[in-house]
Amino acid sequence: MNPYRARPNHIPWPPLLLVGLSLAAIGLNLGVPMPLMLPGARMLGGVLIGAAIGIDLWAMRTLHEARTTILPNRGSSHLVTHGPFSYSRNPIYLANMVLMIGIGFLSLNAWFLVLAVINGILTHFLAVRREENHLIAKFGYQFETYCRKVRRWI
Repeated sequence: MNPYRARPNHIPWPPLLLVGLSLAAIGLNLGVPMPLMLPGARMLGGVLIGAAIGIDLWAMRTLHEARTTILPNRGSSHLVTHGPFSYSRNPIYLANMVLMIGIGFLSLNAWFLVLAVINGILTHFLAVRREENHLIAKFGYQFETYCRKVRRWI
């Protein structure tokens, strides 16, 4: 039996990465300040944070309405391809990166921008690839067709 069929992961990596890397950005900035000096940075940060929260809420609501889990370490009961999932196969993870970038601009802490990229890379290898294996094992051709229509990130 495919080990990914029941669940993609045992550890909920994406929220742990978001919190851990955000704390790392704060700590790094205290030790090695990397100020972000751009005109309008704080306003841009606020807009990005608002967009990230909006995408997150839209995606979570879509998953809830489809009666499947929002937890990244639980098995999916339905393949969701509408709502924000019709634009990105990983809108929540994309929103996590945008949220970190927004916080970086709002707080004028460039470490958030650097660690947002690392968040995306780690999320890709620790969560996305495993989730894709889970979805292909569970939904087969349906998931393959979806992958041909919708990009992984944007």
